[in-house]
Amino acid sequence: MKVNFSPPYIDQSVIDEVVDTLKSGWITTGPKVNALESEIKNLTSAKEVLCVNSWTSGAIMMLKWLGLNEDDEVIVPAYTYAATALAVIHAGAKPVMVDVKDDFNIDVDCIRRAITPKTKAVVAVDIAGFPCDYDRIMELVQEPEIIQQFNPSSDIQKKIGRILIINDAAHSLGAFFNEKIRTGSETDISIFSLHAVKNITTAEGGVICLNLPESSFDNVALKAELKIMALNCQTKDAFSKMKAGNWKYDIVGLGMKINMPDVNAAIGLAQMRKIHTLIAKRKRIFEKYNKAFGRYDWTVLPPMNSGGKETSYHLYPIRIKGVTENQRNEIIRKMAEKEVSVNVHFIPLPMLTYFKSLGFHIADYPVAYQNYACEISLPVHAQLTDDEVDFVIDSFIHSYNEVMG
Repeated sequence: MKVNFSPPYIDQSVIDEVVDTLKSGWITTGPKVNALESEIKNLTSAKEVLCVNSWTSGAIMMLKWLGLNEDDEVIVPAYTYAATALAVIHAGAKPVMVDVKDDFNIDVDCIRRAITPKTKAVVAVDIAGFPCDYDRIMELVQEPEIIQQFNPSSDIQKKIGRILIINDAAHSLGAFFNEKIRTGSETDISIFSLHAVKNITTAEGGVICLNLPESSFDNVALKAELKIMALNCQTKDAFSKMKAGNWKYDIVGLGMKINMPDVNAAIGLAQMRKIHTLIAKRKRIFEKYNKAFGRYDWTVLPPMNSGGKETSYHLYPIRIKGVTENQRNEIIRKMAEKEVSVNVHFIPLPMLTYFKSLGFHIADYPVAYQNYACEISLPVHAQLTDDEVDFVIDSFIHSYNEVMG
């Protein structure tokens, strides 16, 4: 039996929505993008929502908007995908890496120790879809002594008056930050990924959720400003320009070209209308894994529901006690022989060649390394059948026994 890791969810409703876009004669940014933004805004309770062509481009744009310079620092976890730190570098600032906790997410105490007068933002990452401790993070950056050392280097930073908090919510669309509120509204800015392997996909895509303090910002006006910035700072999008006599436009700044097309948004729009069902299917698989693997003292189950937070069930990152990195790799090889596709989330940034060249060392991030060295992400997606889930469970147990005796 062959089990794929994370195929996109494509049913007839998705196909119909895409075909509707193709037949409409309009395939780039337009009504489908607007509809997708509305669906995500309703789900997350974010003040405003803007779709772009990827998480990475959205993060770069928001960090550029913040007005970073080469002396500014942005705190990121060492345990994340490379885009989290690369966005900081593309925006012209310096990433400062800190260690994580046993639940994979950024350690708030490490954030505190890393803050300097140069710190302008923190990007916290909801690994596997389980939200970070945003109550503590938001409280931290509003402490009087932390605010006192904040040294703004742009007009936007002056308006914020403190360190900006960005939720790298690439994995956590649909997760609960507390028992009643879903991720997307708990920090100044949240950014979701709609990449092909995510719970909701547009093939490639990202979603920026704006929740800036209303005492200093008009989030509606900010969305309008960012929408222009995402179109090369052109004052009219193509959909508007196509209207008779509405051809004239201006370029009002140095923007980016990162808008989401309607043909992509159509995929995510159809999926968003089923998000509760899709997450429920993932949760059922998650619970079945937990029941099977919870019987063994050599497993560490992934965080699921704790302190009012609940994962989006995007990944199932199980850890194996007492294995080396090489033994973990051998278990993965054994599972591949059984045609079960698994993954590892993630290789810590200091282990990657580029970040090594910048002077980062994995020895400085012991928890990140330990989480990585014994982690295997098992398949969890809405198309998995019960027989396939049982096969994954048996294959994992047998592969462990083959390697560890």
